[in-house]
Amino acid sequence: MSNYEQDFYGWTQEQAALLRAGRLNDLDIENLIEEVETMGRSEKRELESRLTVLLLHLLKWKYQEVRRGRSWELSIDEQRIQFRKTLKENPGLKPFLDEMTVDAYKLSVIQASRETKISKSVFPAACPWSLEQITDDHFFPDN
Repeated sequence: MSNYEQDFYGWTQEQAALLRAGRLNDLDIENLIEEVETMGRSEKRELESRLTVLLLHLLKWKYQEVRRGRSWELSIDEQRIQFRKTLKENPGLKPFLDEMTVDAYKLSVIQASRETKISKSVFPAACPWSLEQITDDHFFPDN
């Protein structure tokens, strides 16, 4: 048997083969549990990352009106599509959306401040938009 720490790919293939063969007693249960949990956390991080980037672009759209352009609009469109796609593929993450929005907004403010050189204090302390607005294809914040 491949060692989990020394040949991860080999280990995954052996575990899959054992599952297919119904040899449940031979499975590396402890490491399988860890990997399944890691996969779930990865999907959650992906969704939050999409939301953070989307919020970043919305903030830049609102606070850098003179720099608005087709490229930014397309970036917002792309992030909305990617966010909805990730959520559709992982509907079990819906209960975490409110918490995720709070965390993603905090991160987006830091990134927006870094990229725009606008003080963090200029941005609202809490996300000024609902999730419905954030993901609405026709919503673009105005000053």
